[in-house]
Amino acid sequence: MSATLSPDELLTPRQCAELLHLRVQTLAVWRSTGAHNLPFIKVGTSVRYRRSDVAAWLAARTIEHTGQLTD
Repeated sequence: MSATLSPDELLTPRQCAELLHLRVQTLAVWRSTGAHNLPFIKVGTSVRYRRSDVAAWLAARTIEHTGQLTD
């Protein structure tokens, strides 16, 4: 069984941080504290983010007005 992934499906922490306009260290804090439930993958010592998970995470955080804010 072989998995086929296109090279752009998995993002490094740096790529993910750039996409979200965050610091790489912010993502590291989120991973260690669970502050934001952004899914990630551990491959050995490497961390990767699925582009589709990042898009879904952003979509789930989309609001239409400030009355929806609960954080």
